[in-house]
This record gives sequence, structure tokens and C-alpha cells, in this order.
Amino acid sequence: MSVETAADRSAMLADYGTTVTKTDASTFTAIFDNDFLAVDLDESEVESTEPTLLARTADVSGLAHGDSLTISAVSYTVRGIQPDGTGMTQIMLSV
Repeated sequence: MSVETAADRSAMLADYGTTVTKTDASTFTAIFDNDFLAVDLDESEVESTEPTLLARTADVSGLAHGDSLTISAVSYTVRGIQPDGTGMTQIMLSV
């Protein structure tokens, strides 16, 4: 069960979000995160990042794996779509 309302989610995205452009030139607002990621490969470690978006599910209902999104002039590919059941969806990206 969701605690926040649709208005709460919209306000959070307005405060912390960035504009994301889809391939068809339409836009939506989402919170972009590009956390550091260290991958242990037995005897060595590879450093990388893990770009993700947090968006309202209603805004990304038409997204599919492989779609292109542009954030701050950088193009990303959708590689995962994870709705949380509360009206928000986490989108996993790759460069």
C-alpha cells in the first residue's frame, strides 16, 4: 500500500527530478542517479557506474527494453523496468 499520493509523487519529481527525453521527443520528469559500482572479478575489481531513473509509472508505461532516453545530452538505453506497485518505476539504464 502506498503512503504518498499522486500529488506527492509529482511534487517530489518537481523538486528533485530532471527532464528525460524519449526517442519520440516526448519528455517526462524523473530522478536520475548514477551510483558508483565496483564489480569483483576474482583477482581484480572493475569500477563502473549504474545509471538509473525513478519515475512515475504512468509517465513510463510505454517504455520497453532497448528504448533510448536522453538525459543531460547523454544517450542511455533502457535495460530494466521495475515497477514497485506504488505508482513509481525504477528504470535501469546503460550507456
